[in-house]
Amino acid sequence: MTTTAATDTEESGAHPRFAEALRALGLEDVLTRARRFPEATRTAAEAAAAVGCELSQICKSLIFAADGVPVLVLMDGAGRVDVERVRQELGAGKVGRADAAVVRETTGYAIGGVPPFGHRTRTRVLADRSLLAHDVVWAAAGTPYTVFPIAPKELVAHAGATLVDVRERQA
Repeated sequence: MTTTAATDTEESGAHPRFAEALRALGLEDVLTRARRFPEATRTAAEAAAAVGCELSQICKSLIFAADGVPVLVLMDGAGRVDVERVRQELGAGKVGRADAAVVRETTGYAIGGVPPFGHRTRTRVLADRSLLAHDVVWAAAGTPYTVFPIAPKELVAHAGATLVDVRERQA
């Protein structure tokens, strides 16, 4: 990493692996828009409060296990993932939340800081359409203290995600 790249990463607060992934995608400008907060942004509510945006403008990066295979689901911060809808979408027998060890092994990041792309391994990615309701969403930048803004369509494209409807339906 060059001195400038190291400085950019330190100033942005983004995780170095995520910063490198951004550079590889030609998204260096995202580093300049990333925001690091003194208080944690681990949950969607914490991130929305820190940024000063609507809860639904936060993009949660959630790892599930579908028949034992990790899959990333991108969901707006106000929504909950309907595991049965994920199971149907994937044609899987069983889907459940992955534990912290699987999340770290799959993505290279801890829960609360998982970005939507730039992971250690390639996984299938599903993005809920609810993310498209906004011009900009905020996602984790690899740490539980740093988030970055991105247009939802750009996020979906860079994550290599399939747009789906996996949000839990309101009763």
